[in-house]
Amino acid sequence: MKRIFHFRSSSESSVGSPGQLGPLEQRLLEALWSRGTATVRELFSNGAESLAYTTIMTTLDRLYKKNLLTREAEGRAFRYAPRVTREELHREVAGVAFRQLLDSSPSAALPLSYLVEIVSERDAQLIEDLREAVESKRRELRKSDLFKNDSRKKLPTDRGREKP
Repeated sequence: MKRIFHFRSSSESSVGSPGQLGPLEQRLLEALWSRGTATVRELFSNGAESLAYTTIMTTLDRLYKKNLLTREAEGRAFRYAPRVTREELHREVAGVAFRQLLDSSPSAALPLSYLVEIVSERDAQLIEDLREAVESKRRELRKSDLFKNDSRKKLPTDRGREKP
């Protein structure tokens, strides 16, 4: 994974905190995604022997404090589990990156044109996927607007009474 894991403050997001995920944090998070849950001892015994037990413990605690893991007491230890899926984390990371992109210019059209240019350089099919996503969102917004407008109108069952 690339080191693009920047997070917004917890007041802005339910996932993450300020900072980056380092390589060890990424490695342990990947291990937890694969296993589902684990204690420090289980991770230490199953593939992380090259690390000190206390290093694993400290790193898991850091991921817990970043709100990326849950933990439950299990005897004198904790059992850790990912709070989010890989996809949810990637969605959050992409959202942060796109917000930063749009905030980078007084005119949102300029960063959007860069985005379209970069996407088209990478894969022409992505442009089509982007168009479909935009159209889908437009339909969703229209449907939402229609529902809002219709809910304000008098319904046939009202028999002439005005809705508040």
